[in-house]
Amino acid sequence: MPSKKYKLTSDRFIVISYYMFVRVKSTPNSPRKSIQIVQSQRKGDKVVQKIVRHVGIAMDEQELEQLKGLAESIKWKLKQGNQTVLFGPEKTAKGLAKGKIKAKTEEKSDYDVNLKELVEEDRVVSGIHDIYGKLFDEIGYSQVIQNPKRHKSAVQYFKDIVLARIADPRSKMASVDMLDKDFGISLDLHRVYKMMDKLDTKAIERLNDISYKNTCNLFQQKVDVVFFDCTTIYFESFEEDEFRKNGYSKDLKFNQPQVLIALMVTKEGLPIGYQAFEGNKYEGHTILPAIKSLREKYKLDKVIFVADSGLFNKDNLEGIEQMEADHIEYIVGSRLKNLPKALQKEILDPTKYTAVSKQYKIGRFNHNGRKLIVSWSAKRARKDNHDRAKAVEKLQAKLKKVKDVKSYLSNFGYKKYLISTGKTTFTLNEDKVAEDAKWDGLHGVVTNAEALSNEEILEQYKNLWEVEYAFRVTKHDLRVRPVYHWKASRVKAHLAISYAAFSLVKFLEYRVKLQYKKMSPEKIKQNLLKIQTSILFDKKKKVRFGFPSKISEEAKKIYSLMKVSSSRSAYIIKKL
Repeated sequence: MPSKKYKLTSDRFIVISYYMFVRVKSTPNSPRKSIQIVQSQRKGDKVVQKIVRHVGIAMDEQELEQLKGLAESIKWKLKQGNQTVLFGPEKTAKGLAKGKIKAKTEEKSDYDVNLKELVEEDRVVSGIHDIYGKLFDEIGYSQVIQNPKRHKSAVQYFKDIVLARIADPRSKMASVDMLDKDFGISLDLHRVYKMMDKLDTKAIERLNDISYKNTCNLFQQKVDVVFFDCTTIYFESFEEDEFRKNGYSKDLKFNQPQVLIALMVTKEGLPIGYQAFEGNKYEGHTILPAIKSLREKYKLDKVIFVADSGLFNKDNLEGIEQMEADHIEYIVGSRLKNLPKALQKEILDPTKYTAVSKQYKIGRFNHNGRKLIVSWSAKRARKDNHDRAKAVEKLQAKLKKVKDVKSYLSNFGYKKYLISTGKTTFTLNEDKVAEDAKWDGLHGVVTNAEALSNEEILEQYKNLWEVEYAFRVTKHDLRVRPVYHWKASRVKAHLAISYAAFSLVKFLEYRVKLQYKKMSPEKIKQNLLKIQTSILFDKKKKVRFGFPSKISEEAKKIYSLMKVSSSRSAYIIKKL
């Protein structure tokens, strides 16, 4: 519905209607298309159009669809009125990130200063809060904690801790120190923990809901492919409880308790949801609860789940197939060397493949009534051959140095290439090396997706790297592990904070890529960390100034697309 404003004239009221819509403008003789958010205003008999937001320029149809989705999402948020200006310099360094509040009264003469009278009281980072702070509110994370109007302080604490995690992930105590030292924000550690206690099951549900709805807005409610993966998060402890359990650790911390976290994202790596499980839960058993939860909560029509071979077993596949009436489809990595011998023989037969190009071939097989799509890539074959050659070279070097070389290799090594020639001596098994070489370049997936072509199925699976990349962001860039909390509720709150930080990082990365250029989360962060404000005090005039630092061209572009002012002019904070 358009918004309306009533203007009183001398003899009547005239209704002025405001229509906001997404407009695509073409450039003559060029593939460039400009995507804008436009507002039509009717004034009497005339209609005037005003550009509300320039979203970006598309060079092809894929970019056009992505930018239109982003424009629709921004338009929706503008209609909701979420245009609050957030986080900037305040009265003192301790409150600098709370809002850009300047002195109410100032005179031109106030800026006539003697440089010798100026001293720098503090210098605080403002870029992270300027950009991620605005995005935090735009997305709606200020609504995660129940009754946000009543718990304003807890909401602010949640925001500050999430943004601290983006800036430099540390323990909660270290984050409080960092915020005070580098960002001019004073938090009480005890109140941080009290805020975490408000991140209960209901709050985590709201966090997932808000993240999912924002992702849907970007794709105009068309989220139909979900990528799924799991990882383990270990603790600096050796004691288990009902949530923290010893289990198979991907960090090889087998004697330390852990939890299992399942993450669901789109092919662009944007968040759909996450779930936490007990640390001893087999990751293959997480998929069905996640699928059922997602379907029930969001009333999804048709979804294709894409996951690595480690997540799927016979029980999971059969479980999903029993949900076929709900249109659940899957694309799963297949371990080709574990298949029946007769099927392996078919897969190794080059006549079973159709050449897509000289460097790429595809074959289709039947595996227990399911489609098995196998691809051969020359690039992958070269890599497989190179990796094996390096392993064999290392083995041969060990064989020359030590007798019982097998004892020096882990279960994850290349013991399969060794053959015993005595009680303690080994030699290279040339036949095994040659057998392995037959599989160079081959990769397979199992699927029940009927509407997709073989190429589309393989392309969807290839996009699974976005989930792996997402986990690298959460585990390394945001350092979700190790975890220093012991209570199950605090552990879950920590994961919620990390997930909120991850979502903000991915949403901004996606927006920057669409509206400017592809930049990694780390590069975006480093650009924002360099944006600082110095607090200068004139000892004679008793005037406190804010003096913004120089800003890079990339940071200027980020500020521009987020509609945050990037003025570098000095201003008066307070006159004493």
